[in-house]
Amino acid sequence: MTGTHQRVVVSMIDGLGTDYLAASSMPVLERWSAEGLHADVDAVLPTVTNANNVSIICGAWPSEHGITGNSYYDQRAHRAEYMEDQADILMPTLIEAAAAHGVRSALLTSKKKTIRLMGRGAEIALAAEAPDPEYVRLFGPAPDIYSCEINYWLWRVATHILETREDIGFVYVHTTDYPMHMWPPAAEESRAHLAELDRLMGEAAAAAPDAAFLVTADHGMNEKTRCWDLARACAARGRPLRFGLSAERDRYVKHHRTFGGTAWVWLNDPSELDATRSLIAGLEGVEEVLTREQAAARFNLLPARIGDLVVLGDRDTVFGELPDGELEQLGPGFRTHGSLHETRVPLVIHNFAGTLPAASSFTANLHLTRHTIAPWWYEDVPATGTLAAAR
Repeated sequence: MTGTHQRVVVSMIDGLGTDYLAASSMPVLERWSAEGLHADVDAVLPTVTNANNVSIICGAWPSEHGITGNSYYDQRAHRAEYMEDQADILMPTLIEAAAAHGVRSALLTSKKKTIRLMGRGAEIALAAEAPDPEYVRLFGPAPDIYSCEINYWLWRVATHILETREDIGFVYVHTTDYPMHMWPPAAEESRAHLAELDRLMGEAAAAAPDAAFLVTADHGMNEKTRCWDLARACAARGRPLRFGLSAERDRYVKHHRTFGGTAWVWLNDPSELDATRSLIAGLEGVEEVLTREQAAARFNLLPARIGDLVVLGDRDTVFGELPDGELEQLGPGFRTHGSLHETRVPLVIHNFAGTLPAASSFTANLHLTRHTIAPWWYEDVPATGTLAAAR
């Protein structure tokens, strides 16, 4: 949207790794890919929802907007807190930037946390998990948050808004990845879920033929077999930590029990860094242990919001707090994300009226907005935080 007033719909399909797209029949998305722009790109690390959602809604890296996971460590209170407050975002979102140009927005999400994190400035801010009575009257009660059907309900609302509110110029739709946590790409249930999402996106596009549709995801999904409690593991080996935190930790414990493939570690004493790093690197399934500075530079993270050490799991390994013991062998079918092994996601742009750079310019999911609507909407918006670096 470079200087025009075309309506834009961003579809952030939570958990849609490229393997899910390859295993499913999604004719609408396939047609959009053929007629428009398609690229397989990398999600932001950690591959968790909040860090990626904010990267897409800002068109910026975590080093610029400041959201580095689903939770953070409050060092003064010595406890983990959910990273769900828009005050934690260090630059305007595209919703706020659009408003500065008189463009009204709708943020539609399956999860309540997304409203708390990204909803400021939206004309309509709707979480299907706790919907406004107006939409319950129109579409009936929303299904449970732990279901496929809540995503269908959400897209029916999106289509209704596109049909009835032509004054809404920006619509951001964020589904839940519960189905991907439950089923692998080839499962019949997964294929049925994505086929229905595809059909509903087609209905939305038919209701708004003038609109551009920008589609991507926040991460993929893999089955995991082991979980380390790093605090317990280090303490048992004579190296107690100040704090260990899974970047995946959020309120939706049925999805993943808070376990994820990236963890932050804070030390009691900086002099313990090398010894603790070596200890953790020796645990089975730990793929890499980086210092704060190394991780921030490599993954475009804000150094102040990650640990002294950053721990990455292999394809089979996650980290989190365990109720009893330092290591748990996870049962068959436990699926989650957070590591480098869930980074590949699709990016599709359909019916965009502006000039697009080459597909090779799209290498990260945040480029979906950074290379399209962000340059115009951020123009002349007063900078806050690190906005100047994002332009």
